[in-house]
Amino acid sequence: MSERKIVRARDVMSQDYAMVDGLITIREAISIFKDKQASVLLINKRNEDDEYGILLLSDIAKKVLAQDRSPERVNVYEVMSKPVIGVDPQMDVRYCARLFDNFGLSNAPVLQNGEVVGVVGYNQIVLDGLLTE
Repeated sequence: MSERKIVRARDVMSQDYAMVDGLITIREAISIFKDKQASVLLINKRNEDDEYGILLLSDIAKKVLAQDRSPERVNVYEVMSKPVIGVDPQMDVRYCARLFDNFGLSNAPVLQNGEVVGVVGYNQIVLDGLLTE
């Protein structure tokens, strides 16, 4: 039986995110999702005592589209989740998967010294973390 190689969040994290301000509209957020081909939008802190926020396309579908709200009249801060649960770059992807399951997450920023260095989601955890050579 071979020893299992530990795959860490830093090994599977991606850069397919964009940092935005919470005051932009959902219309602007959708444009950023498209232009940057981002899987998530992370909302910048307003000051050093603030926390990051996160916006997923599913948030927009549930809280804007399904409720027939106008994307031009809804701001990101009204729809985003805040504070985010961050993942340490050193975390084993098995624990990332457990964390996601325990808290109902699908994506999380990877935070090093309080700064975003990437994002990790179920897709990366499974596709890049489960079957390693």
